[in-house]
Amino acid sequence: MNGLAEIGMRAGGDVVRLNLGLFRPYLVSHPDHVQHVLRGNWTNYTREGMFWRPLNRLLGHGILSDGPAWESSRKVLQSLFTAQYVTSLAGAIAKTIDERIRELDEHARSGRPLDAAREMAAVVNQSVVRVLFGDKVSRQDSERLISAFHTADAAVTFRLLMPFMPYSIRMPGDRAFMDAVATIDDVVFPVIRKAKEPGGAVDGLDVVSALCRARGADGEPRDDRHIRDDIVSVYAAASETTATTLTWLWPVLDAHPEVAARLYAEIERVVGPGPALPSHVPELRYTKMVLQEVMRLYPAGWLFPRMAVEAENVGGVRIKAGSMVLISPYATHRLEEFWDRPLEFDPERFSPDDQTRRHRYAYFPFGGGAHQCLGQHLFYMDAPLMVAAIVSRFRPALLSRGPFTPAVTALLRPRGKVELRLLPVEHASRGAR
Repeated sequence: MNGLAEIGMRAGGDVVRLNLGLFRPYLVSHPDHVQHVLRGNWTNYTREGMFWRPLNRLLGHGILSDGPAWESSRKVLQSLFTAQYVTSLAGAIAKTIDERIRELDEHARSGRPLDAAREMAAVVNQSVVRVLFGDKVSRQDSERLISAFHTADAAVTFRLLMPFMPYSIRMPGDRAFMDAVATIDDVVFPVIRKAKEPGGAVDGLDVVSALCRARGADGEPRDDRHIRDDIVSVYAAASETTATTLTWLWPVLDAHPEVAARLYAEIERVVGPGPALPSHVPELRYTKMVLQEVMRLYPAGWLFPRMAVEAENVGGVRIKAGSMVLISPYATHRLEEFWDRPLEFDPERFSPDDQTRRHRYAYFPFGGGAHQCLGQHLFYMDAPLMVAAIVSRFRPALLSRGPFTPAVTALLRPRGKVELRLLPVEHASRGAR
């Protein structure tokens, strides 16, 4: 992804055809061109092709696909993932996060290091599972889910690096990937079947219940596989994006102590000793700015591949029919034409007081157009609550030594382990005196 960003920056956002041997995709990074592909002529750019094949084995054909299956899923899920819906579940989300963060007290007492990626994923997992499944999934099964998704994300790397390789040739990670998919199915399908039993999904507010109550375009109940694909896709988008962003947060705060001090002060003023409540979220303005800037430099979904159905000109370059088009927030978010000092971390870019008018597609960590991620309302409730719940109790101290660079995985995770030691707030305050 650093290579894509460098190419995009050198080209000044012009459309570039990449020469990767047998594979010659087009890189589209200028916001005008991104807007055209994701919104203006989005029906000509489908979620198909060699990049999507390995992911489809996990995600299936639901909300992250195209065509009739996507249209059916979008109609149901768009009515659910509204700000109002997320607000209705905010109390349960906050309670779930608080209970899970309290379990980290043992780490603080013992001084035992923790793996930030795994712990952030575990906490996010609990809150997202609460939204998707209600009380239909046990703690043990929810932990099996997050472990399987981590395995799948790492195992699919070789397929993404060599998307042209036929599946008749076994590659490293293939077996682990399919085992992870089997584990996910083993958790999700029984929940769907139980929810479909008489009375099982009558009035549940969780997403599984809503999907089981919904009808397809033909008026018939949606089949188990379609519901499974939607649940797995939404889970991946909601939990993995938040967990990845929060994993990057701690190295960023360690590298920018002035930002960390201001964020800690805001949470201490707004939340105090806790617990963090939904009513606190609107007041955590600087916390939101920090999270937005983390997503600018390290967008979890760093690559949005599309396949051109018909040939057309974009930015003066002829895009051939059947070609892959690569859109990368990681590249666009670093263009000097749209970002002053693009490689520097500066949350003030997102200050409500900043009157700078920015191109709508200069910043798009949640995608855009018809396929814009439905989970952004959940992110902006979930992520600030998590940061506030952690910081109101602990001061995370980074043990790993950087610099931290992105790993080549489906999601933009840091390369190597981000290890933290949690200091109770009282001890951290005394040490600062």
